[in-house]
Amino acid sequence: MTRKLYALSGTDTSRPFSPHVWKTKLSLAHKGLAFDIAPVGFTEIPRLEQGATKIVPLLRDGEKLVSDSFDIALYLEEAYPDRPPLFSGEGGKAMARFVEGWSQTTLHPAIGRIAIMDIHDSLDPIDRAYFRASREERFGRPLEAVAEAGRGDLETFSAKLEPIRHMLKFQPFLGGDRPLFADYIVFGALQWARIVSPHRLLAAGDVVTDWFERCLDLHDGLGRSVTAA
Repeated sequence: MTRKLYALSGTDTSRPFSPHVWKTKLSLAHKGLAFDIAPVGFTEIPRLEQGATKIVPLLRDGEKLVSDSFDIALYLEEAYPDRPPLFSGEGGKAMARFVEGWSQTTLHPAIGRIAIMDIHDSLDPIDRAYFRASREERFGRPLEAVAEAGRGDLETFSAKLEPIRHMLKFQPFLGGDRPLFADYIVFGALQWARIVSPHRLLAAGDVVTDWFERCLDLHDGLGRSVTAA
């Protein structure tokens, strides 16, 4: 059976950049499940699988379609219980929910502002038009003004990592001795920044940087399969 993972990409389809897709890529690799990547642009998403989703990732696993990275992880945990766990029980699920909330309310907005023009410039013309219109409606100002605000986020980004910096002083992964889905949530955000933006958000000698390098090496270096911007 061939699994298909629909992944958001720009003009260069070999560089899927969505943080949520990266969560799912590592989740599938964690479970030891083979999959094929189907790159799509923003404007293609509503037509996928007869309108099955408004978001990616979207996973087709045989006859099963699942969207949303967290729902996909839950599905994989239930469908493949004999494979390495992504949560290690209800406590791991609860921790992952907290980490996801922190990541999406703290890391994602900052990275989105820092990299907004880099994302725009990486897209096909039709997706650039969609991205500009939808993001300017969301932010209530031109993309260039959002990018200007992102300069301030560069200066304060390291401080946003303090919760996991503290945690990683005691263990190699957020999941403990081995990675769990919580690790893939934060990795996805930082991998997004690494792929789309030339700005370097992690400093040498930081325990978060060391953790990120370990995550890049996981699953035969899956994270390194796409080079940094």
